[in-house]
Amino acid sequence: MTATTTDTATVRTYRDFDRPLWQRILLTREMAIIALLVIVTIVASLTVRGFGQPITLTFLLLDVMPILLIALPMTLVIITGEIDLSVASMAGLASVLTGVLTQAGLPFEVAAIVAILVGAIGGAVNGFLVPVVGLPSLAVTIGPLALSRGLAVGLLGTTAVTDFPEFWTDLAKARVGNTNIPVVLFLFLVLLVVFTVLLHFTPFGRGIYSIGLSSEAARFSGVRVERTKFILFVLTGTVSALAGIYYTLRYGSARGDNATGLELQVIAAVLLGGVSIFGGRGAIHGVIAGVLLIGVLASALRLANVTSDVINIITGVLLVLSVVASSFLAWLRKRRRSPGRTPRVEASTAG
Repeated sequence: MTATTTDTATVRTYRDFDRPLWQRILLTREMAIIALLVIVTIVASLTVRGFGQPITLTFLLLDVMPILLIALPMTLVIITGEIDLSVASMAGLASVLTGVLTQAGLPFEVAAIVAILVGAIGGAVNGFLVPVVGLPSLAVTIGPLALSRGLAVGLLGTTAVTDFPEFWTDLAKARVGNTNIPVVLFLFLVLLVVFTVLLHFTPFGRGIYSIGLSSEAARFSGVRVERTKFILFVLTGTVSALAGIYYTLRYGSARGDNATGLELQVIAAVLLGGVSIFGGRGAIHGVIAGVLLIGVLASALRLANVTSDVINIITGVLLVLSVVASSFLAWLRKRRRSPGRTPRVEASTAG
């Protein structure tokens, strides 16, 4: 019998599952964020004038929809231990391409498909450079970030394209019947189901968690690490382009600076929702709660006449706290262990 000692912040041991089921479900970071979302929403409804009105919920969902869309694939990417900083610039490039091609005479549907394909190609470039070539994702995705934004600004300059089919611009802001539910919410729900099943109920999703915990161990377990990461980066580029098209229709304008700074809000929401920046941990429902929490705070602060600069500062503080919280909780878990004891993984050997 041999013993191997491990000491990592993200690996869960048998002790983590030696608790009642209700504790494993309720006493989690994801449920804490959901509870905080409920508390903040109630407080904002009681203290901020106009926030509790149903129409506010409609505009809140319309405003956070690009973040919700991009956060889905970004969650999977960060769980593998990687990151994609090019999502906002990819959305901006898709917005500009849609506007330029529509202005050139192409049908809007064709222009949108071309823009989505360009987003997928951009994601494929990242997916080749990061897992295949082996370059760090933080450095690699900065290049497409600058390139995509430069192309977007170069194609339109300081001008804007505002001539889009009314059917699509109205659909992007339409509500279901006499309710305050945006029609675009159904698109998000479809993608939510797809990514939830992919991450939590398939071998592919289990491979994503394995890669985040240890890419070498995952590789020896039969997970195709490079292919998995490549697919995730392609999905991120594709969904980012889709979000850029929605952004264009939502505001009726294609500009080179569309979606600027959106990557900060996406990453902040994902980390706030319980996904570990080190990989190997996270859940879709926590990320959705994180996005909505940031959206509720921003909406309430705007109604309270707080400037956008202050809102950005608050978002940045949340991002920092999300990263620090993971390490702090790991430190607390270590302190709770008996002195002189470390987690052990027993490995039996034949003979």
